[in-house]
Amino acid sequence: MPKCTEARIDFGRLGRRIIEADFSGGELSSDGGLMLLGQLDRQIGLTKAAAAALGDTRDRSKVVHSLRSLLAQRLYALCCGYEDLNDHQRLREDVLLQTALGRAESLASAPTLCRLESGATRADAFGLHEVLIEQFIASQRKVPKRLVLDLDASDIPLHGNQELREFHGYYDQHCYLPLYVFCGDAMLACYLRRSRIDGAKNATALVKRLVQRLRQRWPRVEIIVRADSGFCRQRLMRWCEANAVGYVLGIARNARLQAMVALVELALADRYEATGLKQREIGEFTYAADTWQIERRVITRLEYGAQGTNPRFIVTNLDTEATRLYDDLYCQRGEAENRIKEAQLDLFGTRASCHKFLANQFRLLLAALAYTLMQRLREVALRGSELANACAASIRVRLLKIGVAIIRNTRRVHLMFASHHPMRTLFATAAARLGAQSP
Repeated sequence: MPKCTEARIDFGRLGRRIIEADFSGGELSSDGGLMLLGQLDRQIGLTKAAAAALGDTRDRSKVVHSLRSLLAQRLYALCCGYEDLNDHQRLREDVLLQTALGRAESLASAPTLCRLESGATRADAFGLHEVLIEQFIASQRKVPKRLVLDLDASDIPLHGNQELREFHGYYDQHCYLPLYVFCGDAMLACYLRRSRIDGAKNATALVKRLVQRLRQRWPRVEIIVRADSGFCRQRLMRWCEANAVGYVLGIARNARLQAMVALVELALADRYEATGLKQREIGEFTYAADTWQIERRVITRLEYGAQGTNPRFIVTNLDTEATRLYDDLYCQRGEAENRIKEAQLDLFGTRASCHKFLANQFRLLLAALAYTLMQRLREVALRGSELANACAASIRVRLLKIGVAIIRNTRRVHLMFASHHPMRTLFATAAARLGAQSP
């Protein structure tokens, strides 16, 4: 019940009216969208599957919070913008968060959640990666004809004394170097690695495992691996060729490649001087680096403008027409970088403040699961709406961070949203799509 004895805060007057405030509002929450997350989670079974993938070594007689409850509490908080475990010292008493988790008592404390993260094992990381791929498979409404797997690496800055902490010259800081795999907007893997390694390390093994599972589910699906020049490695290309997997990989510029296109670049320069217009041409040839055992198809995109020449090279085993392959397939690779930014910035995928390396891998996977929850929210509940293509931060601000008053008694939990909230129609539509019923 509201406490009427709280000290009042005076904000002056509005005409003849006195403006005053106090903290006697009772049970209020700023995270009304938690109910959508809870409804979606129950529909797709994300935290249930994640809990089943973890090994629970706790004494059953002393367990108060199930693994599913711990994971849901952590993921829902990440989606609503609470990145730190310290936040849960207060969030555990939030009535709305309790309701979204299907509980009516205090949730897990920050130390309990910390023990969950610090006790993570390599088997837990393997199990959660399985959850990511199974969630992707379950999300497909029909058998796909083609799947494009985007590989990319990014940095996670480190500011402490974490295990396997190393300095990376390119990023000019101590960091980890996680490897991400996306298929469209869906994240299939986020494998944490030390930083002083070849950027393509573990890529072939990861692609192999993903392809095996995808083909187990869809034997006839066409699979293409797409990545920048950091992943142009003989081992990856040979595996793809031996297993009927397509690839489109960038190649770093070198003297031999530059010499092969020198005459065309001179022609482009002459045409630019004559017309003053930027010149562009896409061509192809066969090429073999010194470490390659065979020649492969290389597509080049040449440009000449005010800044001079700007060549790009890609290698592929696909027989698609060169211009269409470069413009319509390879150039779309950059979208994966936006998804990485969303996972790292909007859902706190750079919070690697644990000392143990495996605990930081677990935190990275929690951010990946939170990303999956938000991505599925877009697909299932927000399709066709103004937020259908919004990033996680926009969805959080406009749909999840909604003020709500809560009345909870022995018979009912009544949530009262603002009557004039601009997202009320979309919120109701999303709730209906997630299975909530209206009287």
